Amino acid sequence: MGEKVVAGPFGLSDRQRHRDKLRQCLTGLERLLEEKRFDRPKNLMGLEIELNLAGPDGMPRMMNGQVLERIASRDFQTELAMFNLEVNIAPHRLGGRVFDRLAEEIRTSLAYAHRKASEVDAGIIMIGILPTLGQDDLVSSNLSEVDRYTLLNDQIVAARGEDFELDIDGVERLVCRTASIVPEAACTSVQLHLQVTPGMFADVWNAAQAVVAPQIAIGANSPFLFGRELWRESRPPLFLQSTDTRPPELQAQGVRPRTWFGERWVTSAYDLFEENLRFFPPLLPICDEEDPLAVLDAGGVPRLAELVLHNGTVYRWNRPVYGIADGVPHLRVENRVLPAGPTVTDVIANAAFYYGLVRALAEEQRPVWTRMSFEAAAANFDAACRYGIDARLEWPRRGRYGGTAQVDAVNLVRDELLPLAAAGLDAWGVEPADRDLYLGVIEDRCRLRVNGATWQAATFHRALEKGLGREAALAATTRRYGELMHIGDPVHTWPVGLPEPVPLG
Repeated sequence: MGEKVVAGPFGLSDRQRHRDKLRQCLTGLERLLEEKRFDRPKNLMGLEIELNLAGPDGMPRMMNGQVLERIASRDFQTELAMFNLEVNIAPHRLGGRVFDRLAEEIRTSLAYAHRKASEVDAGIIMIGILPTLGQDDLVSSNLSEVDRYTLLNDQIVAARGEDFELDIDGVERLVCRTASIVPEAACTSVQLHLQVTPGMFADVWNAAQAVVAPQIAIGANSPFLFGRELWRESRPPLFLQSTDTRPPELQAQGVRPRTWFGERWVTSAYDLFEENLRFFPPLLPICDEEDPLAVLDAGGVPRLAELVLHNGTVYRWNRPVYGIADGVPHLRVENRVLPAGPTVTDVIANAAFYYGLVRALAEEQRPVWTRMSFEAAAANFDAACRYGIDARLEWPRRGRYGGTAQVDAVNLVRDELLPLAAAGLDAWGVEPADRDLYLGVIEDRCRLRVNGATWQAATFHRALEKGLGREAALAATTRRYGELMHIGDPVHTWPVGLPEPVPLG
């Protein structure tokens, strides 16, 4: 959330005042949109990567405070649990060799953080879910020592009123209960930001919703949780269930979950903020001193603090973001669907594919969201999470016949979406060398049907075949993943299996 909040009890008057302030903030946002006060196009993108801490044995290390103290950089911050960190990359203008520059910045930052972590017998692993995490690691005593995480946990637990049930049925099935939201911390992601004008917001958000399934299909990297092999991308069902404030009765009534794909294409950014207030009770009823409408009346720019904080507790896979830079308000689409890793090259390839594809789809004369139902996009997301690179997706037919058809995700990406992504990158002004290098990584993944999830699963099963027990196989897979991640060659080139021991003498 990024907010400095202090834990404390909330009374009825606090909640009523906060509800009133939220309505004022929404009115303030509406006025800002009507008055065309938002920043003009700057083609700005930004990147955040959530990371895991693990030791040389591949097991999680609960020491982000010690590691952050050694890193001593504002680019690195805490995340929900003590085995998490987050690195924030400064905004860049899309164009030129931006992706190569980003790759170099991230490599330098991660290498530095890894060196500092090694001073306390830990290391950085960039992966969707750390395969060696156990249920005993994901308990409230391992929350990061930051007030906002404790407060958020307490409020979600209180809203639910009982334990959370995790039930994910994939290659194997996991069923367990937890008394806190800490299992959410197992989900480590890459967040891609794109600053957009209000006039383009709806088109970009709709395009981003349409492409989450192809993104996940080619980028899945989270097949394991608590020793079980589940979905190829297990983060979305885990995140949904571990933050679900609804007891079973409210689920049966059709109340929306706070981790939410959505239910319709939108016509403006206002639609999403208004939905947040209409559907989701505030979890953190903290009031700012600002009077947003008075600030607007005086010609100023309101922070809309209550709206921003509430928005941070509704977990959309494409989230609207309101921000202020240099005294000017702006809007961003925050794409939150991708898992972290496997390598910096893979992360940047995923980013290039996303930014190019969203630009091309948002500018099409007959946009994909006018030719495909929102329900189909949601079903595609579910299929991509379950089956990864082997998913089949529903997509509009090309040509005069119209309608939709089921198609292999790899064929859709390779034959239709990669050319669109290339055209989108050209429209951003990205150099052909950057475009071809990083989209080539996506093309090779499709050709070989390999991503992080397929490599992890295949290497784990090879380890089992060699006689290792499940826990030892997961630990060995994690150690090997970490080695190859730091070498940095993209995942489709990784050899499957564990290296043969070198004979002595």
